[in-house]
Amino acid sequence: MKNNHLALDKLNPNFISGFIDGEGCFSLYISKNDKLKIGWRVKLSFIIELHGKDLPLLNQIHNFFGVGVICLSKRGNASFQVSSINDLINVIIPHFDKYPLITQKQADFLLFKSALILINKGEHLTNEGLNKIISIKASINLGFSEMLITAFPNILSIPRPLVKLPENLNPNWLAGFASAEGCFYVSISKSKTKVGYAVYLWFILTQHLRDKALFEVIQKYLDCGNITIDNKNSAVRYKVSKFTDNLNVIIPEGELFFEKSPIYGAKAKDFSDFCKIAYLIKDKAHLTCEGLEKIKNIKASMNTGRDIN
Repeated sequence: MKNNHLALDKLNPNFISGFIDGEGCFSLYISKNDKLKIGWRVKLSFIIELHGKDLPLLNQIHNFFGVGVICLSKRGNASFQVSSINDLINVIIPHFDKYPLITQKQADFLLFKSALILINKGEHLTNEGLNKIISIKASINLGFSEMLITAFPNILSIPRPLVKLPENLNPNWLAGFASAEGCFYVSISKSKTKVGYAVYLWFILTQHLRDKALFEVIQKYLDCGNITIDNKNSAVRYKVSKFTDNLNVIIPEGELFFEKSPIYGAKAKDFSDFCKIAYLIKDKAHLTCEGLEKIKNIKASMNTGRDIN
């Protein structure tokens, strides 16, 4: 098995959009500022925040766009931020116009873009323009804060734009989305086998329930897996749990699905370990004590068990 998915080569633009569909945020901040004539400050930021172990990937995204800054937090997180109006207009917006988002985050992007146009015209410096921007704020991401509800009780939100789903998926988009939202999980549970344990592989994607239709497109594209709804957490989950589907679709021999369109970042290491365990199972190593112990050791260092160094 090749490991070129662990290398940080030049990122594919569709990978970038897929990753942003999972981890990006188009933020519109409105805060009280009595020093300004209108009394309110308006700021737009495009942000990606990741665990510090994904700083190399974040640097690669920074290099891809060529604008913005990377900030490190005391909590160990790293964020890439673009707040310059010129950079947003000339770099960020053109990228997503050319390589559209396909989750419901596309609606946030379109609202963000409309606010950016108003701000670029200076309309945020007038009461009328500010009200337009606040109407946008009411529909983007999580909507109004309690402070804004109190300050602008008569403002109505504008309708969220409709997001058109693609008939088919770009594999680089899927690799980017999986790098952000995917989980390559290995489960080991007691069973009546000779060694007393059974090993299961799960490839999982999770998103807000509003993206259920997109997950149906992913399911159709991969032609395997199941979709479940978690109403309690307003989430939709796509899971490939059948071993042969993981072996022959998610990591098919000879032409790995995510090898052609690579996974990047810390998740690439989880994918690599996922592949190692799949091949051990294929060779029936999980049916021996020695093989099972090898699988347990690999699993112990995956996902949350992985040393960030």
